[in-house]
Amino acid sequence: MERYFEFAINHWEMVLALLMTVSVLLITERRKAAPSVSPQQATVMANGEDALLLDIRAPADFKAGCVIGTKNIPFAELTKRMPELEKHKDKPIVIICKTGQTSSSAANMLKKADYTNVHRMSGGMVEWTGQNLPLVRK
Repeated sequence: MERYFEFAINHWEMVLALLMTVSVLLITERRKAAPSVSPQQATVMANGEDALLLDIRAPADFKAGCVIGTKNIPFAELTKRMPELEKHKDKPIVIICKTGQTSSSAANMLKKADYTNVHRMSGGMVEWTGQNLPLVRK
């Protein structure tokens, strides 16, 4: 244990950089609009809790392969097409994007419109296909 303290004292710049990196990571995670769920949890939510799976990818990506039962509203059109989601306002919504990054912005938009039960699928479709889960091609 003494060697750790000695290292920290002798290399305080590296320790400070590590602490700052961890702090930025924690702040970034807290700012995300919605909790993330795994692809398996999204499937359970869709089947057991009647959750809406909302795919916000471009139509071409959606047609190339999507999760069974998803509704496609491209992120660029989400604000304009928000009325289509009104009937799901009280149900869980799981947002799916390509990599899991854009879904956070979409979740922010839904939260501002008073949707309270919003989730993001972690890893997006990259994670889904990486786990060899089934796809529907349209």
